[in-house]
Amino acid sequence: MAQTSPRRWIGLLGGTFDPIHYGHLKPALEAHKQLGLDEIWLMPNAIPPHKDGEITDSVHRLAMARAVCDVHSGFSLCDIELELAASGTPSYSVNTLKILKQRYPDCDFVFLMGMDSLLSLHLWHEWQQLTGLCSLLVAIRPGWQLEISQLPGQVQAQIVSQLSRGSTGQIQMLDVPPQDISSTEIRTQLQQGNLPAAMMPKEVADYIQAHNLYLSRPD
Repeated sequence: MAQTSPRRWIGLLGGTFDPIHYGHLKPALEAHKQLGLDEIWLMPNAIPPHKDGEITDSVHRLAMARAVCDVHSGFSLCDIELELAASGTPSYSVNTLKILKQRYPDCDFVFLMGMDSLLSLHLWHEWQQLTGLCSLLVAIRPGWQLEISQLPGQVQAQIVSQLSRGSTGQIQMLDVPPQDISSTEIRTQLQQGNLPAAMMPKEVADYIQAHNLYLSRPD
């Protein structure tokens, strides 16, 4: 009798990563440790549908994420959204997850997000399909405390209907020490001539310096 391969449990962390920093990485590291995930896949967004303004070229954002994966065991780079963007497909999470499940049928996916993303989940493209494609793992950010009553009515109903549906459809909270770090703050400091090295891995800071990133970005 042929043996079936064991299923892998993969955490997905998507973001603009402009630049990637400890505010992104520490929740992912906690998820890897607390849940015993097989891997964390970092997925740089190409053209985030919900963001406006100038975004650093994807070549640089991809390189910074790759540098992080090179030094963290259990982290891998997933460039699927950049691949989709090359074909003109927006970076909608539902589209990405559908393709990942087709390509990796032996994987169960856990989508990492912040509390602010959960509260705005009903604004995402075809958001109702998300919990049928993956579990949601919500990291609490500084100043956020979850009360189900705080969520939009549509999201409340989705949570109630999905909480008991096996490996997908679950929404869990992740206990993460507060990380009051943002890419916007890092870019602002760089524009002012400061390198906030404590906010990001050394490999990312070295890359930023080597390529003179963010110095000429307009206010």
